[in-house]
Amino acid sequence: MTVTAVATSAYLLGSSSAPAERADPGPTPAPAPEPTRSGPDPDLMPPPARSTAAPSSPAGAPDPDQLDGAQPDPDRPDPEQPDPDHPAARLPAYAPLAPDRSGPHGTRRTSGSAAVALTFDDGPHPVHTRQTLDVLRQFGVKATFCLVGRNVVAYPELVRAIAADGHTLCNHSWSHDFDLGGYPTAAIRADLIRTSEAIRVAAPGHPVSYYRQPGGFWTPAVVEVARELGMTSIHWTIDPADYFQPGAGSITATVTAQAVPGSIVLLHDAGGNRTGTVLALRSILPNLRQRLLVDALPPMAEPADQRSRRLHLRTGQL
Repeated sequence: MTVTAVATSAYLLGSSSAPAERADPGPTPAPAPEPTRSGPDPDLMPPPARSTAAPSSPAGAPDPDQLDGAQPDPDRPDPEQPDPDHPAARLPAYAPLAPDRSGPHGTRRTSGSAAVALTFDDGPHPVHTRQTLDVLRQFGVKATFCLVGRNVVAYPELVRAIAADGHTLCNHSWSHDFDLGGYPTAAIRADLIRTSEAIRVAAPGHPVSYYRQPGGFWTPAVVEVARELGMTSIHWTIDPADYFQPGAGSITATVTAQAVPGSIVLLHDAGGNRTGTVLALRSILPNLRQRLLVDALPPMAEPADQRSRRLHLRTGQL
């Protein structure tokens, strides 16, 4: 862990001299509060030497390790025939989340219920998101997908597939910019509005109920802007570091050992080769469903004042 932490710090410091291309945020603001970081970057951090995952396939190309050819396990539950005695079949209807401001700068770290909430960041991805949806569908589990705006525009059909399967939608910023929380408030707001509007264009009628800051670099400003736009800022409880591609066994062991009622689990369906995460789900899901409730974070009804104040953009403007 010490070597990984040193490598992570060195990488983040080294990358600060080459910021991502972005629009001019305007006059230089007063110094912003230092962002809070609780984990390595899931998109830009290079995997450590111990990674055994295969290289990513080009966008749109078949993944050499994709699981389409896997044989079904006769012992796995049939999602078309839910067991009425199973805890997952007794989940209550969606209700407002209980108060929870235990995360960085008042973000949420629990699901607000007895359910374990699986969350997937950085998608959609043309291969790994499809695989993730297939596995979730097989086990009858709903999750929360934190979507990057530029990927939403590239693969809107996958956003529709996520929504059609009953998963909850979460804003993960337009371009996965770690520095977003330190920008002027107007720039933060424009980024979040642009991303939410892209999601709404791709999946009309489905609320964007949550926001997650890239890399966990939270600031009071980004949390407040998300709140003003009707979104709850969500952090996480369990981080198996799947962005380092440690292998399915490591991911599975961390999640299954640490999961308790109310946990929010950080996973990824994009931002790199996520074959290990998809494989891990085949072990994680039956394990958790035997012991715990597993469900998506509840989608919130969009406030009426947000509908009236929303900035509407045509698809070509996204």
